[in-house]
Amino acid sequence: MKGLLPVAGSWTSVLDTLIPLALVIAVSPLSLIPAVLVLHAPRPRPAGLAFLGGWVFGLVAQTVLFVAGSGALGDMHKSSPPTWASWLRVVLGSALILFGVYRWFTRRSHTESPAWMRSFSTMNPRRAAITGLVLTVIRVEVLLMCLAAGLAIGTNHLDRPDKLVAGVFFVALAASTVAVPILAYVAAGHRLDDFLEKLKDWMEKNNAALMAAILLLIGLMVLHNGIRAL
Repeated sequence: MKGLLPVAGSWTSVLDTLIPLALVIAVSPLSLIPAVLVLHAPRPRPAGLAFLGGWVFGLVAQTVLFVAGSGALGDMHKSSPPTWASWLRVVLGSALILFGVYRWFTRRSHTESPAWMRSFSTMNPRRAAITGLVLTVIRVEVLLMCLAAGLAIGTNHLDRPDKLVAGVFFVALAASTVAVPILAYVAAGHRLDDFLEKLKDWMEKNNAALMAAILLLIGLMVLHNGIRAL
């Protein structure tokens, strides 16, 4: 019975860490918007599944990479970061928040949808898969969340099968908001066309407000991490 307590404690610790990290990725507008827009491609079912495949592969690859390198990262984590690095995050986070506030107050002057949103309407499955992969690689907040998750899993007192389960849990939760609309369309098909068209129109009209929300979310996260490290 005593042998089970460290394992239970480790699971509680790793889940408490992984859930908020995965939710930062899941609730980001840059996760939600592409998952809806790809369903307006000429072949929505294969394009949507290809996009989801690229998205999940990107999350898995980054998480596995950081779990594998968690030994070195764990040593780095134990040492105190230089003060200038913490202040840099504070400045960067504050700048992102201010820019997000600026985009919010100027949102009415950005009513036309950007080119990257319109490009989804012409995507084939191959391009959709590449786009899903690229979006997980180039986004700073996804990289940071996967790094933190890999470090949490790799340095926790869990055996290899449990680490695998923890990794699957993190990726599944992080990818859930992309998977739900795509899998729902695969199941329901054209019955969702009217709803998706209205949702797409709303996203295109409110793209500036959504981008402002992204900037504020990332800025708050970076600022919080910087202040906590001081």
